[in-house]
Amino acid sequence: MPGEPPVHARLIASDLDGTLLRSDGTLSPRTVEAVTACERAGMTMVLATGRPPRWIEDIGDRLDHRGIAVCANGALVYDLANRSVVTSHTLSPDAMAEIVDRLRAAFPGVLFAVETVDHLGLEPGWKTVWTPPPGTRIDDAHELVRVPAVKLLARIDGHDVQTALAANTRELGHLAEVTWSGGQHLLEMSAPGVNKGATLAEFAAQLQIDAAAAVAFGDMPNDLEMLRWAGRGLAVANAHEAVRAAADAVVGSNDEDGVAIELESLLG
Repeated sequence: MPGEPPVHARLIASDLDGTLLRSDGTLSPRTVEAVTACERAGMTMVLATGRPPRWIEDIGDRLDHRGIAVCANGALVYDLANRSVVTSHTLSPDAMAEIVDRLRAAFPGVLFAVETVDHLGLEPGWKTVWTPPPGTRIDDAHELVRVPAVKLLARIDGHDVQTALAANTRELGHLAEVTWSGGQHLLEMSAPGVNKGATLAEFAAQLQIDAAAAVAFGDMPNDLEMLRWAGRGLAVANAHEAVRAAADAVVGSNDEDGVAIELESLLG
């Protein structure tokens, strides 16, 4: 049941989109207050997201959070205070080149994008609803993957992403960790074994915090390993059905301040 976290919760990890953030991308005052109160009580707060660092700095500012963020589905650990990458796990150029060939054969018309530690790369034809950051490279996928990347993205418009995820988790498992975080027809790939849960486990070990003392919140398949790792893994009510099924309990939705209410219970 919600409201039954570990007695001595020391680490809180939360996904952002669809979980800590409301559907319109805002943070409620109640959420900001709850996060701040947990940090003041000595709990370690970690933002765990598929976003790259450039898309979380403003959220850290709004939360007055100056700690660590796990970005790119676990491929990066980012220090919000110093605005610097602490740890990175990258996909090799050879692995990405093979993935590009395999997915092009399976999904004609597939488009690729890459996130490296310091730049974004997009194939021609990859449309965005936001302005690409300065330094973005536009080129064919085989040129973009010539340098290590923290995330390889494949847009398979016209194909069911969940069916593709299941098939390519098997086909590409030796080359990459394949997941999905809700983007329309978008597969997300990291280095093998790299996910939010694995990276949180590494970070918690450095702080000598056991998984039993961790609480995690999420809503999409890229949160599953994180929820399974934490002593208490909680899904918000609006989460994907597979995430709700895997969670220890379901809390209120992101638009109902479900995470904030649960954080308040941690504080008694």
